[in-house]
Amino acid sequence: MSKLLDTIDMEKLHEGILDVLSDGIYVSDASGKTLKVNKMYEQLTGLKREEIIGKFVTDLRNQGSFDVVLNPEIVSTGQKKSSVQVTKEGRRVILNGYPVFDESGKVALVVTFVRDVTLLCQLKDQIANQQEVIDKFREVQHRDKKMQKSTVVYESQEMVKLINLLDKVAKTDATVLLLGETGAGKDVLCRLIHEHSQRKNEPFFKVDCSTIPESLIESELFGYESGAFSGANTKGKPGLFEMADKGTLFLDEIGELPLLMQSKLLRALQDQELIRVGSTKVRKFDVRFIAATNKDLEEEVKHGRFRSDLYYRLRVAVLQIPPLRERRGDILPLIRFFSEKYNAKYRKEVTYTNEVCKTFENYKWPGNVREMDNFIQSLIVTCEQETLDVSDLPHYMLRDAFNMDQSATMIDNNKTLDELMSDYEKNLIKKALDAHGSVAKVAKLLKVDRTTIFRKAKKYSLL
Repeated sequence: MSKLLDTIDMEKLHEGILDVLSDGIYVSDASGKTLKVNKMYEQLTGLKREEIIGKFVTDLRNQGSFDVVLNPEIVSTGQKKSSVQVTKEGRRVILNGYPVFDESGKVALVVTFVRDVTLLCQLKDQIANQQEVIDKFREVQHRDKKMQKSTVVYESQEMVKLINLLDKVAKTDATVLLLGETGAGKDVLCRLIHEHSQRKNEPFFKVDCSTIPESLIESELFGYESGAFSGANTKGKPGLFEMADKGTLFLDEIGELPLLMQSKLLRALQDQELIRVGSTKVRKFDVRFIAATNKDLEEEVKHGRFRSDLYYRLRVAVLQIPPLRERRGDILPLIRFFSEKYNAKYRKEVTYTNEVCKTFENYKWPGNVREMDNFIQSLIVTCEQETLDVSDLPHYMLRDAFNMDQSATMIDNNKTLDELMSDYEKNLIKKALDAHGSVAKVAKLLKVDRTTIFRKAKKYSLL
């Protein structure tokens, strides 16, 4: 009896030792039969001793008690092994299995230490989410550092005055409203403001209000908490206000912002506070705002499409960028700048005749600097010769140039209307023939019959 009692006491002693361990313990024999588990294992997995003792690990796996077992491989190889296991309750635990050998050197038991990694995995996911934000921030910083400082090319008096005003405004922390036509250079001037400000070493973010779907604008700007809406990141996400903290946020095309978001933006501008979507916690931020639009905001306010209080809050420092056609002194300097840029990029040495340069000056550039940038790049990419003549220019550009040139001629000459009209027609046809070399092309350009051009060219002795 005493020996049996000693055995029972030793068994309880073993169980007591296992139960005080902070790790879950799972002991199985070489056949895979479950021999012992401790209390911590029950707590970690939700599996009770009576459910698993005496059962084989492979059967338990097949029943769905858990999805991974280590015993067969450890018995086969005699090597320790680790893995992550998901229990039937969806809890993730990490398994570290070790072989226990008998006197003959064969695996007799497998002892597996079980640790809860559900919380660890959650923290890892949160860290990964934050790392994504950090990586995005660093990518923006890296991109901005790689980029040369914003280059503003100008010689006109209009732009000299504007840049002088910009320098004064940039040194303050005032909200700036940039007004101007599409392609006039609002983006470049915004970056110039940031580079000349006290926040120049802090982040710069741009958001185009016209490209973000209305349903996503709030979450993009203010961020959201976990489970804020269907399809949201389960860890939540900071918005651009938070990501631009201490730096500058450029709200491009602010005239496209929906009225509801205008109200929320106004509060953010005034209080420098935000509440993420799905949260009640107020977060402070410190951001310098620059807004831009090609719309007439006063007209938008009159028609109820833009909040008057937001408009007055934005127009602290207003910079009006004149279109390119109103600052013709900048046209040739910009042409030289873009030509040098794309000649270097595509390893070419394209130049222009004086007639081409004159055409550039007379053209209206309705798309402003952006149109010129894309046009010069296209011209250099597609040209086959080093010196471009007017014959290499598109028809619409020549038409504008002819109109400008002939208007100037009319003003300078004291002739009758009939004489002026004849001169205009003669010069127009002559330049078109010189540029395109054929009656058919000129007829197509001027949208008339081929016979009409032929007859008029004969009349003016151009053929």
